[in-house]
Amino acid sequence: MNGNSYYYRKLHSLLGVIPMGFFLIEHLLSNYTAFKGGPVEFLKTVEWLNSLPLVLLLEIFFIWLPILYHGVYGLYVAYQARYNTNNYSYFRNWMFVLQRTTGVLTLIFITWHFYETRFQVAVGHVQRQDLGVVMHNIATNPVLLTIYIIGIVAAVFHFCNGMWSFLVSWGITVGPRAQRISTYVWMIAFILIAYIGVASIVAFVDPQFATVPQLATSH
Repeated sequence: MNGNSYYYRKLHSLLGVIPMGFFLIEHLLSNYTAFKGGPVEFLKTVEWLNSLPLVLLLEIFFIWLPILYHGVYGLYVAYQARYNTNNYSYFRNWMFVLQRTTGVLTLIFITWHFYETRFQVAVGHVQRQDLGVVMHNIATNPVLLTIYIIGIVAAVFHFCNGMWSFLVSWGITVGPRAQRISTYVWMIAFILIAYIGVASIVAFVDPQFATVPQLATSH
């Protein structure tokens, strides 16, 4: 494995941006319709996403397999990492530690979230139109809501800080000034994306999500 570790790490880095980064942003923006438009708009978004051609194949090859590789190899990288925060307690070293810590938290959170939602739909325990009710039940449980907020913030941090590392490792931000600007850009992105994610899950507390909305049908 050592001989090919460079390519494994490059693939791990690339999958964290494409397609996983795209999926994270898309997923949070889709859920944000719960905040902006309530149960009806959220259900419309769910139905539209599931109406896409070859949606199952898209999920398998562009979401779940990349997440599986990125997550499993990421655990290996985290296990092999040398943490020097006791000796070198500077900003980027702490970002290094947080990147690996949030990576583990994110993998656990995504697995749980997948089991509670997409897997339950796949095995027929939950209907797609009931996902708003499922999320309402989670959001109205203070413990689960707290876990969700931590999971969302961890996932967003892992993506944004990972983007900073991606730009460096792929030779896009090569100088100190470029890397400093990139730090500010991704810190702002972290705040904005985390707000969207947290606002989305908190929106499900609304009692309107306790029942399945009826979509208007055209004749």
